[in-house]
Amino acid sequence: MIYTVVWLPAAEQELAEIWLRASDRRAVTQASDRIERTLRRDAHLKGQPIGNGRVYVDDPLRVRFTVSPNDCLVTITWVEES
Repeated sequence: MIYTVVWLPAAEQELAEIWLRASDRRAVTQASDRIERTLRRDAHLKGQPIGNGRVYVDDPLRVRFTVSPNDCLVTITWVEES
């Protein structure tokens, strides 16, 4: 199944702050791009379940996300440095 991936505004803000602090901004950009590409396909099988969501790591980032199969939607709810 193909999903649309969206970031909650708070997660987008945190990603921007991580990028600004990063010594390797390219690595942060590449990881966020890979995360979005990875979660577009079969997101319900990616990462590890936690609570009512899932956690996925692509160094140097860790994201928590929810999957709504009926809407074909992945929502990234937070991000942090891994």
